[in-house]
Amino acid sequence: MKPITLLLSALILLTGCTGLPEGIEPVTGFDKDRYLGTWYEIARLDHSFEEGEWQEAEGRAKFVGDSNVGHLKVSFFGPFYGSYVVFGLDEDYSTAYLTGYNRDYLWLMSRTPEVSDEVLEAFKARAEAEGFELGELIVVEQSH
Repeated sequence: MKPITLLLSALILLTGCTGLPEGIEPVTGFDKDRYLGTWYEIARLDHSFEEGEWQEAEGRAKFVGDSNVGHLKVSFFGPFYGSYVVFGLDEDYSTAYLTGYNRDYLWLMSRTPEVSDEVLEAFKARAEAEGFELGELIVVEQSH
């Protein structure tokens, strides 16, 4: 019985990482093909798995989901998937607001290594309005 209980517990934990934070609406009209490519991390809530640096995963991410909605499952580590929720996206796909399965995860991503102060402030305002705590927000220094 123990192996079955362990397996079911693992499946519940993995499934729990693929949901949406309550009240967060993913963008609609999402075009996965336009979204693919190079992105720069501009700001994030800090997590130990990033260890202070954005780890480039271009070409190693597998996206699964409806290409018309910005809620995808993404895998950077083999068979393990997590939520990848795009809840803000410029019309020209130049900046994106991302979260995971809960409000502990938050990113501002851009196609360019730097954004204007106005773009950063708009991101912060939207994130606060969506219920994110920004006390631990890190604005990333890009190396050129």
